[in-house]
Amino acid sequence: MKWLFLTLALAAPSWAYIRFGCATLSVQRLDPVVEPGSIPSAHLHQARNAFNATMSGDIGAKATCTTCSFSEDFSNYWTAVMYFKARNGTYKRVPQYPNALLGSLTGGMTIYYLQQDFNSNGKTKITSFKPGFRMTVGSPTTTSGSNPGLRYTCLKDIMTRGSETNDFPKQPCPAGIMAIHHFPACWDGKNLDSPNHQDHMYNTVKGAFQNAGPCPSSHPVRMPQLAFETMWNTTAFNDKSIWPADGSQPFVWSFDDRRGYGTHGDYMFGWKGDALQKAMDSTSLVSNNLKTQSVAEANKCTIKNTVNDDLDGWLDHLPGAMPM
Repeated sequence: MKWLFLTLALAAPSWAYIRFGCATLSVQRLDPVVEPGSIPSAHLHQARNAFNATMSGDIGAKATCTTCSFSEDFSNYWTAVMYFKARNGTYKRVPQYPNALLGSLTGGMTIYYLQQDFNSNGKTKITSFKPGFRMTVGSPTTTSGSNPGLRYTCLKDIMTRGSETNDFPKQPCPAGIMAIHHFPACWDGKNLDSPNHQDHMYNTVKGAFQNAGPCPSSHPVRMPQLAFETMWNTTAFNDKSIWPADGSQPFVWSFDDRRGYGTHGDYMFGWKGDALQKAMDSTSLVSNNLKTQSVAEANKCTIKNTVNDDLDGWLDHLPGAMPM
């Protein structure tokens, strides 16, 4: 299952990107991209309004409200959920907390749309995603950490950046774990989706918010470099006496991935009209051409869960998995 995120966008103090925070709106076993119509889906996700088991067409035109403070963004962003597995074999969901750069939010996802990197807009035309567009990055079945855009940072404090790894940190992290998802930015210019939700895109990502490599002729259209950062507050589980007896790291994704290689993210475009294109065409990208709403207004946007699992207690199995 994935987590539905309340997106609270803030004007980015930058000349090369827009950045906004996301609070968690819903945690459910639904996945309208990979498992459309399945109630419940195979594992837990965190996700936003208009989120349902089946979603098609122009999401921005169907949503009744947005959890973004950029009031024209009705997109859906979601990832899997992190759990702690104790020495006795039980599981506890790991909470999130907000990125310090974005102020006081409820939740811990930060969304980025970059033209090039943090230092320059570059000279390449950036084409906005289109209504109905969707994509994923990563896969829960992946057994290697070869994608440089899928990484973890062991947080020494809330401002820690860099020192990324392709698997879960192996030692307790003083301020938690940040999971990072960089999506491909090269589009074939034709398909809004593909059977595996990835082939219509080509990945030239280098990671660490660097400018992605040039697009190939098969996927010639440069789109925004989309990225998620999710802050997981693992500090309540830093006592190694409750870690596995062999000393191995204790965190797993909601699909029972203990290495972390299977981390993945999903995206459904939902910006109203040409709002995102105007932002990508902006010289400064200080988001002064994007409409905003207050945090209070954003918080009024809610949904009811379709799938109701026990999410808060100690569990003898992950939601969707067989009991021990």
